[in-house]
Amino acid sequence: MNETSKPRILIVDDSVETLELFELQLKNKYKVDTATSLKAGKELLDNYGYHIAIIDLILPGENGLDLIQYVTQSYPHTAVIAISGQASIETAVAAMKLGANEYLVKPFRDLDIINIQVEKILQTQWLIAENKRLSALIDTDIETDLIIGNSPAIQSIMQTVRKIAKLDTSTLITGETGVGKSVFANLIHRNSLRKHQKFVTVNCGSLTETLLESLLFGHKRGAFTDAYRDKIGYFQEANGGTLFLDEITETSLSFQVKLLKVLETGFFRMVGGEEDVHTDVRIITATNKDIGECVANGTFREDLYYRLNVFKIHIPPLRERRDDIKVLAYAFTNEFCNKYNKGELKLSPEVMSILLNYSWMGNIRELKNVIEHAVILAEHNVILPEDLPENIVNSTNMISHAFQQEEYGDWLSAKQNFERRYLNQLLSQCNGNFSKASKISGITRENLYNKCAKLGIDYKQFRTRNNLQKETKETTA
Repeated sequence: MNETSKPRILIVDDSVETLELFELQLKNKYKVDTATSLKAGKELLDNYGYHIAIIDLILPGENGLDLIQYVTQSYPHTAVIAISGQASIETAVAAMKLGANEYLVKPFRDLDIINIQVEKILQTQWLIAENKRLSALIDTDIETDLIIGNSPAIQSIMQTVRKIAKLDTSTLITGETGVGKSVFANLIHRNSLRKHQKFVTVNCGSLTETLLESLLFGHKRGAFTDAYRDKIGYFQEANGGTLFLDEITETSLSFQVKLLKVLETGFFRMVGGEEDVHTDVRIITATNKDIGECVANGTFREDLYYRLNVFKIHIPPLRERRDDIKVLAYAFTNEFCNKYNKGELKLSPEVMSILLNYSWMGNIRELKNVIEHAVILAEHNVILPEDLPENIVNSTNMISHAFQQEEYGDWLSAKQNFERRYLNQLLSQCNGNFSKASKISGITRENLYNKCAKLGIDYKQFRTRNNLQKETKETTA
């Protein structure tokens, strides 16, 4: 790596020994500049661009907090590591509230912590920059301001969208609630040949069969009570465009027959009508269920399944693509800062650690709600753990808190205690569903059973009757 391509780091400290220590640790990988006063530090900041500024809080006759505030206000893309040999909770909190990303205490027992913290911050900056780069790259061949994420899974999905968007064929999108199925459906429409026509969304799971038919096919006057006039349905409203049917597996078998006819012939009949009506729509469907299992148990027609499943896109849950959590969190923070006129807010390292370690069973939708909650409560220019919903903080702190309450013993005992707490929390969260617990933990069902037996965990206490029946069915399938 040549000098011009190295990340630039500024170190401001009145101690020559500390400056030499940092420079020795960092100079091989980074371009390092040093200053011994706030004035000199500001001059360097004003003349050069820095990825990170490492600032001592206690300088002779000066307050490092002033420089931190100057950096965060004037150079918001420069991260700050605050250091101090006179550590106190008050100074740490003050530094974080002003926007410092990390707080280190001198003297350093392990010098590697300097490299670790710098590398962590640079990785975060790279993720943000990479997301912007990918968005700019995507915009050259596919229109989107909807999808945020740069994990391998999302990049693979985007490649599929590129291939199928302009193909006028059916697409089935699967994934848990809250992963963004409707967003991807909209993305496909916006990059299709039908993008200048309507994109109409219908949530099939929230409607009765009669109401769903009326909304999709329309009805004639007098077809049923309160049908005072003719009303066109979504198949006509979306004519020439795209119709997105969410939660398609919640529909009845009788409705599925009528939907299959539309897909095969392009014609349907309004409720109470006597003539067939033609429609030209692209159908995109979605479900959070295992549609193959629905076909196997007879709740979804096999012929309709094959009609809908010409192309399939599966969106993995957020916990399986944690690379996207940071990017999404930053994007949602900016979105809600603009919405609530909050100026620019940063996410503290503690908050980011909590977000990265939370399970996100509600996926992106849950993360978005949490960030909105935090932005609204934030009173400074940095989001702190107390700004997050209590259940999020408690969930991620449960294991670490338990460790703080007990004496350290031998390694084997500590390991077993950790496993016992982890499995109890996991099974409680999953209501005793071993399939779900296995998917989250990456531990096979057989090993989960064995570990519970070995650790004396009564897993049946977490189960509801419905979960037990489902588990039995999955085991015998």
